[in-house]
Amino acid sequence: MATHPTHAPATAPTPVSPSRGAEESEDAATTIRVGADVVTLVNVFTVAPERQQALVDLLVEATERTMRRLPGFVSANIHRSYDGHRVVNYAQWRTRADFDAMLRHPDARPHMEAAAAMAAFQPTLCEVAAVHHAGGA
Repeated sequence: MATHPTHAPATAPTPVSPSRGAEESEDAATTIRVGADVVTLVNVFTVAPERQQALVDLLVEATERTMRRLPGFVSANIHRSYDGHRVVNYAQWRTRADFDAMLRHPDARPHMEAAAAMAAFQPTLCEVAAVHHAGGA
């Protein structure tokens, strides 16, 4: 069961660019289902609260300028914690080879180095094990 914070974030969240909506095809949307033919990156960043928004901005910019243009990129979803200490990137790539190629890509390196200078992070590649929805059987 989801819980909601009992206090407001340390700083008011700044709106982030909305999803591209009509600009993205249905095939490029984030799909969370068992057996989906994607590799999922869950990257949890730990950051000082006063740097949280700067990290969100950096990840959004990196996605817009670089990641979404690389072969195999499917989607990225940037989340920020209410307490200001974490940012989570839930990203999907078509294959592990596409993800590994991104790590080596010269245009991606500066973004990753900038994020590493701002926050500690813990990237994990995953596959979906289960999905549940309200009212489901």
